[in-house]
Amino acid sequence: MDQSLAALGNPAVLFFLLGALAAFARSDLTVPDAVAKGLSIFLMMSIGLRGGVEVAHVGLGSGVATAAFLGLALSALLPIPAYLALRYVGRQDVINAAAIAGHYGSVSVVTFVTGHDILIGKGLAPAGYMVAVLAIMETPAIISALLLAGRARGSGETATPMSELLREVLVNGSVVLLAGSFAVGVIVGDAGFKPIAPLFDGLFRGALCLFLLDMGLVAARRLIDARLLTAPLAMLGVALPLVQGTLGVVLGTALGFAAGTAAEFGILAASASYIAVPAAMRLAMPTADPGRYLTMSLGITFPFNIIIGITLYTSLALSLA
Repeated sequence: MDQSLAALGNPAVLFFLLGALAAFARSDLTVPDAVAKGLSIFLMMSIGLRGGVEVAHVGLGSGVATAAFLGLALSALLPIPAYLALRYVGRQDVINAAAIAGHYGSVSVVTFVTGHDILIGKGLAPAGYMVAVLAIMETPAIISALLLAGRARGSGETATPMSELLREVLVNGSVVLLAGSFAVGVIVGDAGFKPIAPLFDGLFRGALCLFLLDMGLVAARRLIDARLLTAPLAMLGVALPLVQGTLGVVLGTALGFAAGTAAEFGILAASASYIAVPAAMRLAMPTADPGRYLTMSLGITFPFNIIIGITLYTSLALSLA
């Protein structure tokens, strides 16, 4: 628990809070739009590239294919019930429900890293390839969110043909960047990544801090304007990770993974992205409101998972082992 509480002192999270506090204080602090877009591109390139390098490093040995399939399935399918809950319980419009749902199908790197360290401390070290699964789970949820938003927008008499919608989704800039960077990482491997590691690895956390400073400013200012955090949204910010985390642990256990790896599947399924998906949504669905999706994913779900959720998912995995 001490380690979980210490994670709340993560610099990136604190910079998000700094941005939010600056906005609430009516400060004139801003991050230029061009800088924010550049940071979005850099973060998605870095996440995809490093995930591909990890896959190249661990190879496709025992358990990797099953883990990759489960990760892909969870990331692609979890946005669907989340979207329905957000539409009919959270009373969100189509675009914002799809954008928020995408966050809950994707993953939080900081939640993953924290959970990984806690599991190792408990003697439940997960399989090494779970870092690759983390990267694999970034993109499918974004595709699902774009499909949900596109199908809903085109559900009337002028419905967009599925083939055209799929093409639009698959060539979307954020999807191409994440998937393409992942492929590059697989191709170049450790040796090819080493010369560019100072940029994509060494500068990642600094860029993330600046990105989340901007996200804190944007989210808080939108929240001030609209007072968007309703009681149903706050409730879903806790209910979604609980349901999804339980599902991840149960499926991981049913597929024969050890308790530590099954618990990590629960942690991944329960987490909500506040890096890759916010960056993608800013590019792909600019009308979606960061005051909703960031407040839920980073303001409610993230601290819930760090303080309570990781312990619950670990205990469940041990009880099912």
